[in-house]
Parts: sequence; structure tokens; C-alpha cells
Amino acid sequence: MKLYNLKDHNEQVSFAQAVKQGLGSQQGLFFPLELPEFELTDIDAMLEMDFVSRSSKILSAYIGDEIAAHQLAERVKNAFAFPAPVAKVSDDVACLELFHGPTLAFKDFGGRFMAQMLSYVSGADEQITILTATSGDTGAAVAHAFYGMENVRVVILYPQGKISPLQEKLFCTLGGNIETIAVEGDFDACQALVKQAFDDEELKKAIGLNSANSINISRLLAQICYYFEAVAQLPQEQRNQLVVSVPSGNFGDLTAGLLAKSLGLPIKRFIAATNANDTVPRFLGNGEWLPNATVATLSNAMDVSQPNNWPRVEELFRRKTWRLTDLVSGAVSDETTKATMRELAEIGYISEPHAAIAYRMLRDNLQEGEFGLFLGTAHPAKFKESVDEILGQELPLPKELAERAELPLLSHNMTADFAELRKFLLK
Repeated sequence: MKLYNLKDHNEQVSFAQAVKQGLGSQQGLFFPLELPEFELTDIDAMLEMDFVSRSSKILSAYIGDEIAAHQLAERVKNAFAFPAPVAKVSDDVACLELFHGPTLAFKDFGGRFMAQMLSYVSGADEQITILTATSGDTGAAVAHAFYGMENVRVVILYPQGKISPLQEKLFCTLGGNIETIAVEGDFDACQALVKQAFDDEELKKAIGLNSANSINISRLLAQICYYFEAVAQLPQEQRNQLVVSVPSGNFGDLTAGLLAKSLGLPIKRFIAATNANDTVPRFLGNGEWLPNATVATLSNAMDVSQPNNWPRVEELFRRKTWRLTDLVSGAVSDETTKATMRELAEIGYISEPHAAIAYRMLRDNLQEGEFGLFLGTAHPAKFKESVDEILGQELPLPKELAERAELPLLSHNMTADFAELRKFLLK
């Protein structure tokens, strides 16, 4: 598998290199040189397979012979050790529940697959430092995926006071090879620090720097697999008229969905649902890329004004000669999010803010005869404080959260200062 740097098409790397490197020069994202496509008969046969077998086939279409098929299947089996069920919400709408993994969020799929790939492509004596920024769920997924791995040090930056207390407990209580830093600033400030670190060649070499954000190609490819898993669970008539609504912050999930469509998965159209951080809906409306300052919302994992994966979305549309104007996108306010969560509870489905935004945009845009699927990216209990308050009921804590709720936080506090971070990383 060859990948090229979106900022320098002459920089081409193997899958193993892309996994280890994370980003290309000038902080460019890697993108597949070949865009594989399955025949319709292949797709039908694949939809009959089990999750792990089908996912191995999808991933090998991109990775090629860099990893032997049996090795890849074994790694996929280790990574995807939990289900991604489709739950009926109403007659024409269902939720793809991606929160049944160890950290109760969709990031478990990408985080665990990346950990498997990184351990496969790295030498036994190679020291790796994973540096990543999180707006909530990435941190936990990456921390748990790499926890206890030899030769891997994980450093996670997150905006202080801007993620839910239970999200924080899930990854800031592990210790060991997992180090967490609460940064004074927003997610974009954390992301900027990570990018500065990757621009520092001396630092990169000294600590074997790598990123586990959705910018890492292994995470992105893993996410393609659950779109196929969703379609496999739908009857034929719903597959033919499928509209998918994706809660969008850094736009990795949407990119993966579009890559699934590019492979031949029958998805009629996508909806990119955002909160008040609405850079993309405004861009699609007027053609001007004008990020505003990030504002804090109920759906904190989507509080991103400069989505990292957007260049990949544009590149895919360009290469497939799809029209960007066909991508429906819109922003949902906190007030509407709350009202939507109550609306869902009334029809018997308990949801959290991110999924509620995707449901709202889906409900508002679904046409007669279409079937809608929205992504449930996190367990409602990860946002227990706000969900309890909005719905006026007490959510029980799943054991994954209950086990960590009373543990002390082990985080360091830091200003958004690169010199301070650099010193910390070199210690």
C-alpha cells in the first residue's frame, strides 16, 4: 500500500511508515494512492460475512501484501472484540451504536486497531512516544488500547475543565505508561501543541514521536469497517435507500464513511452534523473557509473549529469526481440538542448530545422512502451529568465507568506553551 502526503504529493510512504510517522512533512495528512473498489457481487458476499472476516477483507484491500492475511485477521480479531449493533429508534431511523467497547466510545475501534498495527510494524527494541490531543473520547480509547504495552509511552493532552468528569476519569486514572496533561486552553490549543511537536525534527527523533489522532491512517481505515457492519444488519429494502448522519468534530468518522462509499458500500448520501462550531456547514454554504474561535458546547467532543480531516474529505471528492455540494451539513444549537434528547427519550431511546445532533439533522433532512442511520458515538453515561439533568432521570453507570469513578486523577497541569511541553516530553 502506498500513501501520499496531501501537502506534498511527491512524499510517498508505505502503510507501515504512515502508521509509524503519523503525519508527513508540513504536517500533511497521508492518503491512499489507490482507491480500491469492490464489485457489487463482492459487496453482497461480504455483507454475509462475520464482522472480523469482513473487516479483514476491507483492510487488506488497502494494506495489500504488507501484512499477511492471517496476521491481519489475527490483529483485527484482537482489536474488534466487541459488537457494533444497529438499534431501532423508529420505523425509518436506527442508531449504529459504537459504544460497546472498553471505553464506551467509537474511538475504541480505531484506537485498538492502531495499537495492533503499531506493535506489528515496530521493532521490539524501538521506543515509541504516542502524543495525542483529545476533546474527550480519543484519550480514553488510546490510553486503554496502549496501556501496559512495552516500549510505548503515551502522552495525552486535553483541554482543562472542558471534558466531562467521567471522560476524564476513564483515562486520567491509569498511570503506568499513560501520562495525561490538562492544558489551559481549548482543544484547538492542544492540537496546535501536538502539531508543533511533530514539526520539531530533533524532538521527533529523540523520543520516537507518533500520533494516535484520527490523522493516523490506521485509525481511519479501522473506522470504515463499522459502516459495512451497519449495512450488514439492515434488510435489503433499507440498504437501497440509506442516508447516514454523522456527528462531526474532527471529521474522521465522516471521512471513513465516505471511504466506505468509495469502496462500493451502498450509501445514498451523508449528513455532516455539527454543533455551534460550524466551519464546515458555513463553508459548504458560501465557499469560504473561515474558522471562528472554538466555543464550548454540550457536545464537547465536537468542539473543533479547524477539523483536521477535512483535507481528506476534499481530496476524496476530487478524486471520485463527487460534488461537495451533495454533502448535507448543518449546525445544531445546545437548546435544540436538549430538546432532541428529550424527544428521543419520549420515543424510548436514551441518547447523549453528540448522537442527538446527528439524529436531529437526520430527522430534518430524511425524505419519504429513505431509511436513516445516525451514529451513536459514545455511551450516554459518559455524559451522565448533562444527560441526567436534561432528561430529569438518573442514569446507571456501566461497570467500565463505575470502576474508575472514585479513583484519583493523575494528570499534570500545563499552560499551552510548547517549550514547557517539550521539556516534559524529553524528561
